Amino acid sequence: MYILDDGIRLNAKLDLPEKGEGKRPLVIIIHGFTGHMEENHLVALVRALNEAGFASLRVDMYGHGGSDGAFHDHTLYKWLTNAMTVIDYARGLDFVSDIYLCGHSQGGLTAILAGALKHEFIKGIIPISPACMIPALARSGGLLGTAFDPEHIPEELTVWEHFVLGGNYVRVAQTIHVEEAIDRYSGPVLIVQGDRDDPSLMRSAADAAARYRCCRLVMIPGDTHCYEYHVDQMTEAVVAWLKEREKGAAFLSPAE
Repeated sequence: MYILDDGIRLNAKLDLPEKGEGKRPLVIIIHGFTGHMEENHLVALVRALNEAGFASLRVDMYGHGGSDGAFHDHTLYKWLTNAMTVIDYARGLDFVSDIYLCGHSQGGLTAILAGALKHEFIKGIIPISPACMIPALARSGGLLGTAFDPEHIPEELTVWEHFVLGGNYVRVAQTIHVEEAIDRYSGPVLIVQGDRDDPSLMRSAADAAARYRCCRLVMIPGDTHCYEYHVDQMTEAVVAWLKEREKGAAFLSPAE
């Protein structure tokens, strides 16, 4: 299915539990930079959520997967408007009780930012391996392995050797201050992070967890940015935290 954001078609997929009726919470899931909603770690998360009785709504963001737009032209502003549109779509679903916002890597950063902007509608935020350092790196002139003059941004940047980004990506990122978004959100937060990820990502995840007013940081030993080794531990951490938030809810069986 598609969700329209000001004429831009966002490829989306709604996954519902096989059992149970009535209202239930929904988890919006946003992929990362260069990613898409069918990546293995995201599909594993959807399956775990559905088995636990949670609905999920995955979406390909602007310029990614099956959505409109070119990767070259995507920016965090575009992703933020995408995320807010998806939140509004979820609010219109009559079976949804609570909305949680989850994202991986750049999607985790997007979840932090969009969760702050739409804080009154989001029961909890779940950044997974969040790339919180992107705005600071854009201001310093070193982003995703590419160095540039932050005061004279080139029209294009090639990152990770073969991904070409428009300069507007950097211009937008420079204006974003993650700390302000963190301070704006007072609800519960779960940050999940592999301890074999890039050190800058691990530091930024720890800094974000320390700054939030109500946050749990779960480290997955021996795992990477996309949970290639222990994806089950990542999904178990997310589901356990969600069950704590929804303890006593009718959709959970007595055994759970």
